[in-house]
Amino acid sequence: MIVVTGATGNIGRPLTQALAEAGQQVTAVSRHAAAVPDGVRHVVADLAEPAGLKPVLAGAKALFLLLSGDLHAAGANPADIIGEAAAAGVRRVVLLSTLGVVTRPSGQTRIAMRALEGTLRESGLEWAILRPGGFASNALWWADSVRTQQVVAAPFGDIGVPIIDPADIAAVAAACLLEDRHTGGVYELTGPEVITPRQQAEAIAAALGSPVKFHELTREEAKAAMSQSMPGELADDTLDILGSPNPAELRVSPDVEQVLGRAPHTFADWAARNVAAFR
Repeated sequence: MIVVTGATGNIGRPLTQALAEAGQQVTAVSRHAAAVPDGVRHVVADLAEPAGLKPVLAGAKALFLLLSGDLHAAGANPADIIGEAAAAGVRRVVLLSTLGVVTRPSGQTRIAMRALEGTLRESGLEWAILRPGGFASNALWWADSVRTQQVVAAPFGDIGVPIIDPADIAAVAAACLLEDRHTGGVYELTGPEVITPRQQAEAIAAALGSPVKFHELTREEAKAAMSQSMPGELADDTLDILGSPNPAELRVSPDVEQVLGRAPHTFADWAARNVAAFR
């Protein structure tokens, strides 16, 4: 049995589906009740209380570990989840980390994530670590304005990074959970090309078959909007990356193709598959 945390999110949903289609017994874990594929067991649990995971992990052979935002906060101890997994007899853990642990290692959340990577490496379990960059699904922030105003509003319109389709992260995670050859692997996951917000708006317009305007926000306007759903410090951190990506953040990684034997999906692929969100 394989346990998938964050099972109702942009990565967890396709990962759960892929594992179920591969004939695996899957336990999908999320904080709230949700629909899951036929044959998948769903459990409501809070990763902030690792001791409560004991019955979830009992009998599991592998765990996909995706941390919710509060588990990055001061005082959280996600290392306890790895301890619970080991105590339950879980053999393999695949951890969703972040590319930021190598591209901007001094940030507080990245320091904590790097420490969690270290805990996993030293746990005695089989492990693999996934380090994705920015997600294509962040474009869903624009869905309402595209639906109602045919506008994408974003800062730094002509500065891009190689964002990744979450479905590709899920596919790599499935491979790492199922294939022994990925044990001890650390994979940096990006899309196939650098793409700017303006180009993303063009791709959404192409998927819709109708015009979408691009409106460039100032950094201050963008921070005000982002701060409604995240701490101001994290908003600043994100804007630093979007506005002035360093060479490591601009690098197109070969790791998706190395694991999957195919190129990662483009943003246009993602937009076409998710076009209903923008209608």
